[in-house]
Amino acid sequence: MIRTRKLRRPRVLVVGAGHVGLRCVTLLRDRYRVFALTRDDDPARLAALREAGAVPVAGDLDRRRSLHRAARLANTILDLAPPPASGARDPRSEALIAALARARGRAPIVPERRPPTVVYASTTGVYGDCGGARVDETRPVRPANPRAVRRVAAERAWRAAGARRAVDLRIVRIPGIYSAQRLPVERLRKGTPALAEADDVFTSHIHADDLAAIVIRAARAGRPQRVYLAADDTRLRMADYFDLVADRTGLPRPPRIARSVAEAVLEPVLLSFMRESRRIDNGRLKHELGYRLRFPTVEDFFDSEG
Repeated sequence: MIRTRKLRRPRVLVVGAGHVGLRCVTLLRDRYRVFALTRDDDPARLAALREAGAVPVAGDLDRRRSLHRAARLANTILDLAPPPASGARDPRSEALIAALARARGRAPIVPERRPPTVVYASTTGVYGDCGGARVDETRPVRPANPRAVRRVAAERAWRAAGARRAVDLRIVRIPGIYSAQRLPVERLRKGTPALAEADDVFTSHIHADDLAAIVIRAARAGRPQRVYLAADDTRLRMADYFDLVADRTGLPRPPRIARSVAEAVLEPVLLSFMRESRRIDNGRLKHELGYRLRFPTVEDFFDSEG
């Protein structure tokens, strides 16, 4: 009887069961039957998914035909997988959209049958540099680096699927993710410089636990085709964030350098984050989704670690 009830639970497929995805699994496992897409047949990886509470499902976003079974498993899909590292499109999102459309096309024709709910995890990087301005969901996207260009392409592909009623879509745009396991401690140990105050940029943050809960809340209570910004209340410049982490972990604060010096000595990927300044507004998250942050600020997280 217990096993029968478990099999009848609503189903969720997590695509991209990494740092945040596994947290989603943990939050969902008591009320849902959770599947996790994996292309890795390593026993340790499969055991970790099962221990978290997920049923591993073989599938590779870079191999479209491998997705057919996974696409038929669940009525809710949480897509936290990143695009490829190159190109102007996101063929992984396109492959998943095609697999879902194929699965829906093969399903029995039932008038009241609803399309699957999909939450696509994007990035606040789609806004580009905003000069430190406050940014909400109504601001037009203006991607300024290849990573953000691919994210915008993925969003548009998902939105087109939503417009066709192939999926019931929500988009969650995410700033810098942190947790006890995901702090810039290696950067601090290496002494990587940060920008001087006059050149520094505003950044926004979200704890991985809050993000997992927000993604699930968007699936349950979000509006179709709606964008939600998953940011906390922290309002720090980037170097001030590094100083805070350094102070709370007992590491040296990073040296400050002028932007002109940074352009000459830092790696291009790191520089790309230092060229964009924005403060993310989380009003829609709080008022429309009704989400209450577990860690309203990075300081609150460190205080809780106490």
